[in-house]
Amino acid sequence: MPRPSEHVQSITEAMSIKFNGLMYEKKQRGDDVITLSLGESFFDIPLFRFDDLPMPALYHYSHSRGLIELRTLLAEYYGTRFGVPIDPASEIFITCGSKLALHMVFMAIVDSGDEVLIQEPAWVSYTEQVRLCHGTPVTIPYHATVADYESYITPRTRAIVVNNPNNPTGRIFTADEWRELHRLAEEHDLYIVSDEAYSDYVLEAGDFIPAAAGDPEKAHTIVVNTLSKNYGMSGWRIGYVFANRETLGQILKVNQHLITCPATVLEWYMVRHFHEVLAITAPQIRAVVQRRQEIARMLDGLGIPYLPGDGTFYLFVNIGASGLDSVEFCTRLLNERGVSAVPGIGYGQSCDEFIRVGVGSESMERVCKGIEEIAALVREGAASSAPALAGAASGV
Repeated sequence: MPRPSEHVQSITEAMSIKFNGLMYEKKQRGDDVITLSLGESFFDIPLFRFDDLPMPALYHYSHSRGLIELRTLLAEYYGTRFGVPIDPASEIFITCGSKLALHMVFMAIVDSGDEVLIQEPAWVSYTEQVRLCHGTPVTIPYHATVADYESYITPRTRAIVVNNPNNPTGRIFTADEWRELHRLAEEHDLYIVSDEAYSDYVLEAGDFIPAAAGDPEKAHTIVVNTLSKNYGMSGWRIGYVFANRETLGQILKVNQHLITCPATVLEWYMVRHFHEVLAITAPQIRAVVQRRQEIARMLDGLGIPYLPGDGTFYLFVNIGASGLDSVEFCTRLLNERGVSAVPGIGYGQSCDEFIRVGVGSESMERVCKGIEEIAALVREGAASSAPALAGAASGV
């Protein structure tokens, strides 16, 4: 039998998808699992009409950039909400989710051996997508600051990846941090690749600062975003990318060769119902972020630490006191206690004392039950490791 590519064999499986697969398998066997591992919020969104969509156009290709009507809606929304002008004709295109958009960005800007700076905790696919493009991901430990980034820059550095708000911590980048990032991009001739998939999960107006606010001409800034996370439509796979005309043209070539265009029927559906979807999901976004705040207070009360952040529907919870690594912890949590979470090691080597907890796909009652089980496993692990540590200290 022919062997697969050695290059692809060297790529690791996505940790979040791996553990979600284990969760789905347990559910298929009839087990009850409190699901805190999914990277999505389950919003109550009605199914709007399809029978008023244009026929026969919805059966056929759209422009490879996506429908101009949807590009215009997205450009207007982003410009109004975040103050960043986008030309819908030349600076934005629609694609099949922001995950593919990110990969196409790396394909367009990374040459073999180029380095891409990625701070941990880093979404599980950044490093592997860079590797798939024959680049070298250079990871920065989670406790570093933006002021430390310059020490990681070399003549091979091509880009800095920023996830704002961050998955899994919910951290939002400040104005001072953005000024430093844009300085680095200008002085070292780098791209800033900004993943803003959770841009709407910030409650206070003005707290979220988009990457392009400091680079309105988009001279070195490439932004990817999505309808999947912000509007609870992850199964529809509609994302978008915007940049300056020249850079976007290079990314668009990759899009043309990989997918031609997004699903036309879903594009037309969003054109027809864009503002209705926004109106329905806005209060639900606020509710899930407020739930995240309540769970953070619950963790405080239980004495379980987590990394700071205010956005998204995740918390990055420290389980170091358990004495278990994150894979062992999540495996035991799932198999012994019926709760799924994602091991922190999937977000970088410096993150093995953490797990990612999502609060958007279960009821508040079940999320709280899951948190109680996490705290109980931490206590159980701490109790079992204490005698071993005491014995080691006494020389037994």
